[in-house]
Amino acid sequence: MREQDYAVNNGVQAEQLEVSRVLRNTYGLLAITLAFSGLMAFIAQQNHVRYPNVFVVLIGFYGLFFLTNKLRDSAWGLVSTFALTGFMGYLLGPILNRYLGMQGGAEVVSSAFAMTALVFGGLSAYVLITRKDMSFLGGFITAGFFVLLGAVLASMFFQISGLQLAISAGFVLFSSVCILFQTSAIIQGGERNYIMATISLYVSIYNLFVSLLQLFGLMGGSRN
Repeated sequence: MREQDYAVNNGVQAEQLEVSRVLRNTYGLLAITLAFSGLMAFIAQQNHVRYPNVFVVLIGFYGLFFLTNKLRDSAWGLVSTFALTGFMGYLLGPILNRYLGMQGGAEVVSSAFAMTALVFGGLSAYVLITRKDMSFLGGFITAGFFVLLGAVLASMFFQISGLQLAISAGFVLFSSVCILFQTSAIIQGGERNYIMATISLYVSIYNLFVSLLQLFGLMGGSRN
């Protein structure tokens, strides 16, 4: 009986150590990639880079994402991670210039940045402290994705008053739920690869920031 208890305790301790390792590596890599992404955004913004064709964006993002997924168990996975986050940061430069060109644009950008940091920090702290299993949110995320996809497609063909505002608010909520779900997956053992955990959280933070930019821009910005 004691041997069984000892084996169980060892298993629990090993699981906790593995979770701690993944968390430490994930947040360490996330911090570095966010800083690198910010640097690329600054370079693109200062050089007034134009936003590329949508097909270039889609091919670049999904190509680098699938490459990272394929290389996630090797050192090359880190290289592709920085390629992906650098590419996304570079795309952010033209977006920032668009909002900085608005009256009160600097306040819009700073407010979106502060709110993103607050939301991510608060949601992460909540899951890390409570250790709650958020796997039940998987169905909501799937449904939310298709609802938002339908709304985006509708906005391309129909001019519906307030739809853009609703879409931006929807993406803020969707990204927040994804952060809860992804952080919980690391703690509960559902995600053991820190590279993919980093990419998942990075994309959610990126979408949250861009959605808040759109939301605050629609609510208070106007072109100079």
